[in-house]
Amino acid sequence: MKRIIWMLIVNIVHVPRVLYQLLVRAAHPERYSVEDRYAVIHEIAERGIKGGRVDIISSGVENLPQEGGYILYPNHQGLFDVMVLIYLHQKPVTAVLKKELVNIPLLKQIIICLEALALDRSDARQGMKVVQQVAEDVKQGKKYIIFAEGTRSRNGNQLLDFKGGSFKSATKAKCPIVPVALVDSYKPFDTGSLERVTVQAHFLDPIPYEEYKDMKTTEIAAMVKARIGAKIEECENA
Repeated sequence: MKRIIWMLIVNIVHVPRVLYQLLVRAAHPERYSVEDRYAVIHEIAERGIKGGRVDIISSGVENLPQEGGYILYPNHQGLFDVMVLIYLHQKPVTAVLKKELVNIPLLKQIIICLEALALDRSDARQGMKVVQQVAEDVKQGKKYIIFAEGTRSRNGNQLLDFKGGSFKSATKAKCPIVPVALVDSYKPFDTGSLERVTVQAHFLDPIPYEEYKDMKTTEIAAMVKARIGAKIEECENA
């Protein structure tokens, strides 16, 4: 919370303008293109990171598929994860988020502008609808972020099990899976510190449908977790 307040203070000159742009677009999203709405969210992420005493080390952005939809599968460390992914992802990308976030002021407006989907983890039927919606959207070229762990690890760079069900949308869409290794992404918002921190985000080689089409979703989950885990270990030992 301290760093979020600091981000606002550092960007106080820009806050009224950006806040107005966000609220207007969230109130009437149909009047603005996806690209226009994403540009506002991207600016929020960029200004927040640059003013928030956070340094970003990244790799692999150039390997993202240039055409069509795909799904990013990052490990989930904290509240900063989506912010850094939006900052690094120049094209519009959205996310599947837990429904508890939908009614938080300002975050609600960001969710509307991103056309993010809310997942009720206690409702299996609603969950299947989200799976199908993501698959249909990706077939139409949209890009999604899905956290396969289902919740923040709350244990630094240690990974939780990746849930097989998180990969059902990918198998239905027959799209590339892009593992993303986040390192120290919990530090900006989840430690209560204002010290300068460095976060790493590594976009690993996309996994084409042909590579995983004959695998069970639990096997896909294990494969993606293993690749992310190996990259995190490499970064920690560098």
